[in-house]
Amino acid sequence: MSSPSNNAEPDSGGKPLAAAAVWLQSLRPARTRINARERWRIVVGAFLGILLTGLLCHFAGGTAIASLPWLVAPMGASAVLVFGVPASPLAQPWSVVAGNTLSALVGIACARWLGPPELAAAVAVGSAIALMLALRCLHPPGGASALMMVLGGITDPSFALFPVLLNSVLLASAGMAYNNATRRPYPHRQLPVPAEKDAAPQANAADADLDAVLARYNQVLDVSRDDLKALLEQMKWQAYQRKLAGVRCADIMSRELVTVSHSTPLAQAWALLRERRIKALPVVDADFRIVGIVTLADFMRAADLDAYPGMDTKLRKLLSEVGPSGQPAVVGQIMTRQVRVAGMQRYLVDLVPLFGGTGHHHLPIIGTDGRLVGIITQSDMVAALFEPPTPPAEPAS
Repeated sequence: MSSPSNNAEPDSGGKPLAAAAVWLQSLRPARTRINARERWRIVVGAFLGILLTGLLCHFAGGTAIASLPWLVAPMGASAVLVFGVPASPLAQPWSVVAGNTLSALVGIACARWLGPPELAAAVAVGSAIALMLALRCLHPPGGASALMMVLGGITDPSFALFPVLLNSVLLASAGMAYNNATRRPYPHRQLPVPAEKDAAPQANAADADLDAVLARYNQVLDVSRDDLKALLEQMKWQAYQRKLAGVRCADIMSRELVTVSHSTPLAQAWALLRERRIKALPVVDADFRIVGIVTLADFMRAADLDAYPGMDTKLRKLLSEVGPSGQPAVVGQIMTRQVRVAGMQRYLVDLVPLFGGTGHHHLPIIGTDGRLVGIITQSDMVAALFEPPTPPAEPAS
């Protein structure tokens, strides 16, 4: 039994240090990807929302219920959501009004019937979250509303109506007016999942995939399902445009060319098509400049193969025919002379309509001197546009 080498160094704890470094990096605040205009929109909206809510509730409290406060602290957090992230499911009017009011009622009940304030505070916050989840009105400031009732020793249920309910209604109303005036739809309409009979198979598959991923993620997201789907679709389109934007014909064309000349016998051209399993042969002259193209369609047309009976006999007859001079029939007799070509430096995005809308299956590529340098087929296009995605990393638990 051999002993360990003296040169081996003991594990110095590199992995724990690396894990600690990653954890410390996770504490770094994420960058807010909004411009200065959006920042000011949020700030001004929160200012106006709280100002309007405060003035109206102060007036109501001063004339009707002078013994009660007219504005509660959780409204500050609600303002951040309503004006900062108006598309969030946590910031919708139902979440603001029901989340704050119902949580306040839960906190009042705990303050009245539970003795130790520590226990009452914990039960109030936990119960408020459970109630908001059950009623689809999860709103983070609701937890603060419940806690505020316990810590303030508030046991009067009317406090949930004034100021909490009135504060919430006024703030949500201000959010509706301001967000829509600044082109931020609020309330943010949630699009229903289309019925399978009304959607295309691809759409059904995409919806099923999204739902499966969300179910596996199994966490509350601060973005609606339809917004998440729209963002993913926009990302795919952006990636598609980026991928095509810089790709030129020279990047994807096939350079191993199989060509024929004007005088190549039809039998030889047919043999090349079958041996190489290709559908077109560029026809070039002595300077390797393209003068035509011969395809399977040209053979079918020349042999009158549109009529199915006797196809094999017709094709054999075409390949064995001889011209007036007694020579075999040649490519020049059946080739297509009007050939669309593209330059090496032409962008691939320009060719997508050509392949997709005009029935082209192959496109010869020429160099700056006009000579044939390659050919692009539909297979080349598919290979250029398709890139297997990288498997996603598992979310951190």
